Amino acid sequence: MVQRELMAILEVFFFPGFLFLFSLAFFIEWFDRKLVAKFQNRYGPLYVGPKGILQPIADFLKLLSKEDITPAMADKVPFALIPLLMLTFSMTPLFCIPITGSSALISFEGDLIVVMFIMTLTALLSFLGAWVSTNRFSTIGGVRTGLQMFGYEVPLNIVMIGPAIGAGSLSISGIVEWQSRGVWFIMTQILGFAVFSLCLLAHLQRVPFDIPEAETEIVAGWLVEFSGKKLALIRLAKNFELVLAASLMVSLYLGGPTGTLLPNPLTFLIKLVFCTFILSNLRALFARYRIDQFLAAAWKYLIPLALLQISLVEVSLW
Repeated sequence: MVQRELMAILEVFFFPGFLFLFSLAFFIEWFDRKLVAKFQNRYGPLYVGPKGILQPIADFLKLLSKEDITPAMADKVPFALIPLLMLTFSMTPLFCIPITGSSALISFEGDLIVVMFIMTLTALLSFLGAWVSTNRFSTIGGVRTGLQMFGYEVPLNIVMIGPAIGAGSLSISGIVEWQSRGVWFIMTQILGFAVFSLCLLAHLQRVPFDIPEAETEIVAGWLVEFSGKKLALIRLAKNFELVLAASLMVSLYLGGPTGTLLPNPLTFLIKLVFCTFILSNLRALFARYRIDQFLAAAWKYLIPLALLQISLVEVSLW
């Protein structure tokens, strides 16, 4: 009994818990930056560590050491809490992702719905962060964040339910376990996978959907007033969001850490890097959309395609 409790504590704090997730977040940021740099004929991170792999950690420490400024007109309490909440909300769902096997550290029937809810809260924090900053550029970025949510939230949640219907389970671990006994959902729900990838880019506010943070239009959007430690925590939270997005692609459509002859954690990492490659590729290929263009495309194409995918899943079950 004591040994089991000790192993549970080690799993939470080391592998696949906090220490592993922090390392994975910095590694995925480095891979993303390096890959996009290659696509754009740049070097990317280069000097700190082998091939610049320690550059994300150096950037994080640099931001922690910089002056932390709170605007005089900002709502100070929520302004200080939002970076902490963003980091918490972006990291917590990762404990529901199976990494070492078909079962995650936290697994229960309905954890997929909880993850969807937390992802929505994370997006809402961007809007609140803009509002409490009381800066005109932040306000514009926050309004864009809210409008963008109207475009991607509906198709994102619809296609996330597709694998759940196919597996007959609202648990991410249950979906992974079902795929380990049969076919990966990317083979039967490729349309849902495509819609899911595009909606994740919008959720992450990455090019071509970095509309709330458009540097060439509104400086840094809703982030313009955050600096020092607050900005460091927000950037780390965004790294965790990228890891979560790629992990959901792996778990819902690529069979999770199972399905190969390699050890489960290594299988998960390979699939995670592959999904990050897809997201980074899309980021490097396209230019930014206007908010009206994105909303029109989401309601005209993404939502109907998501509904079509759900209909096809239901027909296949019948």
